[in-house]
Amino acid sequence: MRQAYLDCSSGISGDMFLAALLNAGLDARHLLDELKKLSLGFYKLKRTHALRGGIVGTRWEVEIGPDQPHRKLGDIEELIRKAALSEGVKEKSLRIFRRLADAEGKVHNQPPAEIHFHEVGAADAIIDIVGACVGLEALEISELTCSALNVGGGRVEAAHGSLPVPAPATAELLKEIPIYSSNVEGELVTPTGAAIVSTLAASFGPFPSFKVERIGYGAGAKEFPLHSNVARIFIGQALEPVRAQAGLPGEELVTVIEANLDDMNPQLYGYFAERALAAGALDVTCASVQMKKNRPGFLLTLLCLPEAADALAQLVFEQTTSIGLRMYEARRRVLERESVEVDTPYGTVHVKVAKREGKVLNAAPEYDDCQKLATEKSVPLKQVMLAAQLAYAKKIE
Repeated sequence: MRQAYLDCSSGISGDMFLAALLNAGLDARHLLDELKKLSLGFYKLKRTHALRGGIVGTRWEVEIGPDQPHRKLGDIEELIRKAALSEGVKEKSLRIFRRLADAEGKVHNQPPAEIHFHEVGAADAIIDIVGACVGLEALEISELTCSALNVGGGRVEAAHGSLPVPAPATAELLKEIPIYSSNVEGELVTPTGAAIVSTLAASFGPFPSFKVERIGYGAGAKEFPLHSNVARIFIGQALEPVRAQAGLPGEELVTVIEANLDDMNPQLYGYFAERALAAGALDVTCASVQMKKNRPGFLLTLLCLPEAADALAQLVFEQTTSIGLRMYEARRRVLERESVEVDTPYGTVHVKVAKREGKVLNAAPEYDDCQKLATEKSVPLKQVMLAAQLAYAKKIE
């Protein structure tokens, strides 16, 4: 799976996003051929290189005539639907514009369908949004992750007059998304840029783990002192965890969940461990630790596959007295595993066999089998386990 990470330390706009894709290898001819399918009248596209704070990036500009109409959402939807674009590009583009309309509607207290788009309804914004969707599809990017967004500061001039940064519609689009402001005075995140990333990004946060193949730099229109006004996009292959399979050695990516506890009744631990294992934990352990204020406590540790981490973290909060935990990824190496049946004087026992490159490194009788037979035959457990080990050794001779 190919994925991308968008660095928005200089904010993001529609033209910067598209410029970064072009700089990362998007075929300009393919992009232009796709954009020609939109009935937007006369416009000029200009692709150049620009230096921003010592970094060279692609600059993408759209020049349009002075008589662009102020389109409503329905006008833009009809324009996109009639274009001979792929269904994926249409679907993403329409979602972006609907999100824009919802944000503008909340700001202006109007139904989204009645909003007159001003800057974002012009041909350049339509080209940037549709072009971004064309670029992601052409580069086969199936997942986009985004950094926290630097929104800038000060005020910006818009159709409705002077507005604070981030502009109201931009702020609405960035709800529940991590943002911050550096010492740059200016609008770093535009409504178009906010709409694109808030709609298409699967998550926001630090750089994910993946193999980077390409890096693209999209230059912004303005130059700021001591600040590189570029958006960076990293494109590569996702690192899929290698799942352990019977008969195959390997490594797998796991999540480790830890919590220090000093105020929990120890009787709760056994119940929690059973619940955690039933919920997908690969292992659950506890170890004695000395806590602050000289109180004895224990370290609770769970091991699980990454997809089970959120559910198990919730279980920790629900079933223990923890008010905070640590989660991190680790690689664990596993041996080849198989289960072998052996016959003993007391009955059949399964033996867990662990190998590496075909060589047996460990062989252990299944405890539950041995316990059951020891109880049924009224013999010591250690006697049944020894018989199973001897039976296995004889079997492989």
